[in-house]
Amino acid sequence: MTAVQAERPPVEVAGVLGSGADDPLRAAVVAALATVVDPELDEPITDLGFVRSIDVHARPGGDAPASSSAAVAAVIHLRLPTSFCSPNFAYLMASDAKDAVAALPGIDTVVVELDDHHDSDLINAGLAADAGYRGTFRHEAEQDLEELRLTFKRKAHTAAAERCLTELLRADPSLVEAAVGTVTLADLPAGRHTDALVRRREALGLPSRPNAVVLVDQDGHGYPPDAVPLALRRARSTRISIDGNAHFCRGLLRTRYAGSGTDQTERVDGAEPADHHHLIPIHVKES
Repeated sequence: MTAVQAERPPVEVAGVLGSGADDPLRAAVVAALATVVDPELDEPITDLGFVRSIDVHARPGGDAPASSSAAVAAVIHLRLPTSFCSPNFAYLMASDAKDAVAALPGIDTVVVELDDHHDSDLINAGLAADAGYRGTFRHEAEQDLEELRLTFKRKAHTAAAERCLTELLRADPSLVEAAVGTVTLADLPAGRHTDALVRRREALGLPSRPNAVVLVDQDGHGYPPDAVPLALRRARSTRISIDGNAHFCRGLLRTRYAGSGTDQTERVDGAEPADHHHLIPIHVKES
């Protein structure tokens, strides 16, 4: 443990993202963390409640306030819904968090630690040493992180396209599934779903011009009319999987960490308010 970490041990603070809002440097740290996305759930770690604590202060040995241009340390603790969440996802989020905060002007020391995970010690040591993913997990690192990112960027794009097309189908009962294969970005209504789709296309290098077809495969190719319904159903299963996992993980986090729901914000599609958690009813049949 470094001197920075030892000085202020992590504490459980409900509403950690909203506290200290009058400190512009701390607010910048929160904004930087909001750019870090859980690859599997396709949501910012700040929205999911994965940020446990944020501490921005003058480095040990200095007496300058955190808001000044002097040497400043940022110490961030992350938490996950379970102790056995996938280590590669955990490392990716923690590493991205460190990179995002380290890029901020005015902060010269960044410590990111993952709490209460079965690989916390290994991940935290790798982050502290800037060892990288393969340097941290060595022979256990079966897949490169960039390959993992690409896989989940593609899934996020597929889900975003399905949301837009399903919204279009619901708005126009006369539109049949086979016809959505020719729908272009220009045909979509303006709004957050369309904006989200465009961002995900740009992240993959897919065309985002108005006449670009919405329903495409991972290489940007469209589908013939007879293949569109199946392609749309597959896209729907991907979207349901992402949304379902996100809903489940939010609930697990609230169960594991009391008060963590305060740090969860409403999903971008409005489907998951932080203070509202329904369980699927269980029906027991008589023998």
